[in-house]
Amino acid sequence: MRRAAATLALALALLVAMATAAFADSPHFLFANASVSTSTGALDVNFKEAGLGTTVSTEQVTLTVDNATAVYQCFNNGGNHPKAGNKETVSTSLTTTGTFPVRNGQTTGTISAGPPSQGDFACPNGQSLFLQSVTYSGITVTGSAGDFLGATPDPASSGPIHLLIS
Repeated sequence: MRRAAATLALALALLVAMATAAFADSPHFLFANASVSTSTGALDVNFKEAGLGTTVSTEQVTLTVDNATAVYQCFNNGGNHPKAGNKETVSTSLTTTGTFPVRNGQTTGTISAGPPSQGDFACPNGQSLFLQSVTYSGITVTGSAGDFLGATPDPASSGPIHLLIS
């Protein structure tokens, strides 16, 4: 009876060890939370990726944004925008990659992108350029093993902001 119980306990322990090892080599994101910085207009995505195994010391994570739209506008020294033509809306896709430390088979971090550049748009003399709003959509984080997760909320928007660019 003792021998049967010992054999059963050993088999169960072996099964648990094999299941844990299989899970440890199954990379997956637990969350990806998007927000827009009110001080820079950048998209910040906080994430946690697990199942990376114990032999990995770093993990490459890529942030992809299908569409980033920013509105730039010129204002005079009195704080007014004198001409409706002194406004530019730009849209582009964004991709950035970061390397994050792995501890106990998981990594947690923040990866940022944007805002899109105003390009060649410039203000006339006596006016300053401000970022008025920015919206990001199609937000995805991807691990080096190809695991991915769409960030929430999507889209992520700054709402009205008034950030001096130049």
